[in-house]
Amino acid sequence: MTGSGTRAEGGRTRLTEPAAFREWFAEQGADNTYRVTRVPLDELDGWHFDATTGNLAHRSGGFYTIEGIEASLGEEVGAWTQPIIIQNEIGILGILVKRFGGEPYCLMQAKMEPGNVNTLQLSPTVQATRSNYTRVHRGNAVPYLEYFVAPRRGRPVFDSLQSEQGSWFLAKRNRNMIIEVPEDEDIPVQEGFRWISLSLLRSLLRVDNVVNMDSRTVLSGLPFLYDHDAPTDESASHTTAEILSWFTEARSNHVLERRRVPLNQVKGWNRGPERIEHERGAFFTVLGVDVEASNREVARWSQPLLAPVGRGVIGFLCRRTDPDADWQLLVHAQTEVGTSDVVEMSPTVNCVPGNYAHLPDRWRPPFLDYMLSAPPSCVHFDTVLSEEGGRFHHAENRYLLVEVPDDFPDRLPGDYIWMTRRQLTGFVRYGNHVNVVARSLLACLTDWDR
Repeated sequence: MTGSGTRAEGGRTRLTEPAAFREWFAEQGADNTYRVTRVPLDELDGWHFDATTGNLAHRSGGFYTIEGIEASLGEEVGAWTQPIIIQNEIGILGILVKRFGGEPYCLMQAKMEPGNVNTLQLSPTVQATRSNYTRVHRGNAVPYLEYFVAPRRGRPVFDSLQSEQGSWFLAKRNRNMIIEVPEDEDIPVQEGFRWISLSLLRSLLRVDNVVNMDSRTVLSGLPFLYDHDAPTDESASHTTAEILSWFTEARSNHVLERRRVPLNQVKGWNRGPERIEHERGAFFTVLGVDVEASNREVARWSQPLLAPVGRGVIGFLCRRTDPDADWQLLVHAQTEVGTSDVVEMSPTVNCVPGNYAHLPDRWRPPFLDYMLSAPPSCVHFDTVLSEEGGRFHHAENRYLLVEVPDDFPDRLPGDYIWMTRRQLTGFVRYGNHVNVVARSLLACLTDWDR
């Protein structure tokens, strides 16, 4: 041991095999105490509904608020109101990368989040809001934060402001970072952390609800860093200039009008002492929890969470024009109520099917039924993955990659375009281009065909 809660770097702090990972991960659950208890919103410690606006806020003025928003996507869709999370502060999602014997490893944490469907998931080295790492909660310091704030140690590999879920957050962004440290630098490994080989981490992305959303969005900035033999874009259907023109046109043509409104002016939603929910029981519910966690910066706290109604479907249709070429993904320019700049690049399908059950068939998302009815031989990736458990309660999506046949129609709606994996990954380097679920799925597809 090199100090309380830390271990010197060595074989015991590095994981390369699934069996060793499962043993360590199970130990983390057994060695710590976690408890999440549902409580009425009116009884959340430290939170209150504003007497004038009805907005739900923390007494410190930090963390986030639940407010209302009124939005319109144009005359065809019309206007609506809904609750939405307002979190203006920018958090840090960061992964340390280091080579051992030339092989890249990522320093990952087994982290409890109150909204996780299975309590523990694998998180980045640092996963912290600004309120967390500035210690508004008066808790312990965030481990390894010094590698991700200036003047930092190590070499930045990826550093970009990236968007969060546009249906539930208003213009929320986090700083996604990958910092590589020299192979000869000794980094004490704290309890709950392990160096995990990049190859093992990629295999864990195929396991339901193991690698959390924050890890996936950061890893999307890494795919080709170590893949020197990755296919090129010589067979791409469109040049980068053509894709940028398509994207700019989509941002220019889509209508997104919105304004923040007090939560007590949101129509079609019922606010009781227990929860906030839609009058049809659709979309999502805002609920409250009390949390206990023996290995978090704060041992006990209360907070509201947004709980989606139903499991979502996130999927790319894909094709290959040549056996040696990179795979192409069908990308959608999609608008969500909280999107910062009107539209972002999204998977072919990004929806909760249950939200369309009461609507005419013409409102069902394009390609949804095609993706769900694809024969197993065409499905190359099919895994249930969680969204961020710090704000969302049991939010799961079924992530899919479905290959289309050679006779798939060439004619597409104007807000869809074919891109290679490499092309879409290139746009991840820039903020507000590729949305969070597309980044999550990209992280899972770095070597699925190898």
